Amino acid sequence: MTHISKAQPVATLINVFTVAPENQQKLVDILIEATENVMRHLPGFVSANIHKSFDGTRVTNYAQWRSPEDFDAMFNDPEVTVHMNKVREIATNDGRLYEVVHIDRIPVIT
Repeated sequence: MTHISKAQPVATLINVFTVAPENQQKLVDILIEATENVMRHLPGFVSANIHKSFDGTRVTNYAQWRSPEDFDAMFNDPEVTVHMNKVREIATNDGRLYEVVHIDRIPVIT
């Protein structure tokens, strides 16, 4: 489960993909398949959240890994390469690792 906290020791991947609107759902499906079949089984994986823009041109993956080293090690898995090659056929991306520095939440009223 994704839990955003300054105190949680995770590396956060924010990866923004640019895609043609007609390929947006295909990209979402590839990322979900990669997450469910590969990523979630790798050491250090915490969570992944896939978002798609209303205009159809972007897909964003907000993922958490236990450490930058676990994230980097993910690229050594041959199954990851298979999925990333599918992504590269239809999209470009800009992914970076981040740390949480501020959180502002509105209390939930029940």
